[in-house]
Amino acid sequence: MKLRLRCRRLGKLMIVSTVAAAIANFGRRITMAQAPIKVPNLTPQTSDTLSVKLRVNGTAHTLQIEPRVTLLDALREYIGLTGSKKGCDHGQCGACTVLADGRRINSCLSLAVMYDDAEITTIEGLARGDELHPVQAAFIKHDGFQCGYCTPGQIMSAVALLKEGCPTSDEGIRECMSGNICRCGAYPGIVAAVQECRASQA
Repeated sequence: MKLRLRCRRLGKLMIVSTVAAAIANFGRRITMAQAPIKVPNLTPQTSDTLSVKLRVNGTAHTLQIEPRVTLLDALREYIGLTGSKKGCDHGQCGACTVLADGRRINSCLSLAVMYDDAEITTIEGLARGDELHPVQAAFIKHDGFQCGYCTPGQIMSAVALLKEGCPTSDEGIRECMSGNICRCGAYPGIVAAVQECRASQA
């Protein structure tokens, strides 16, 4: 009889101890949950930007940009000239073509810092007020575009082509313009526009 009483008392003590331990552990968890969490400071301690001066269409722009910013993004996102289009972003379609010191380049593959103090010409810089550039006028006359997305790059390439001494045949023009893709297939009008401008320069 005494043994049974002792066993019961021992069982009760074990239950009470277990419950007390569980309550204490729960209390510790609540305290930990309420404790403030230390978040590491992820703010960069030093600036990773560079000052770059771009002369675009005759106007100087001083930009504070990261070294990885492309010329295309600098023109579109920082200066606000959205005429140069972002097509493939891999230098394959030519929609982003601009002139750098008179030479045509794919601005999506060019870092802006590479053209510090260079003279950049975009599609916005060709016209003189209400007077279109001859290449722009010829593209309109010969329907050298349909949707128009590739047209700024096509026109910039054509302007440069006329100064590069490209072959005068239609095949030669197609070869010299092969870096610019028109998914609408307006190539006959593009070639005709270039030929007209070439003839007027002769």
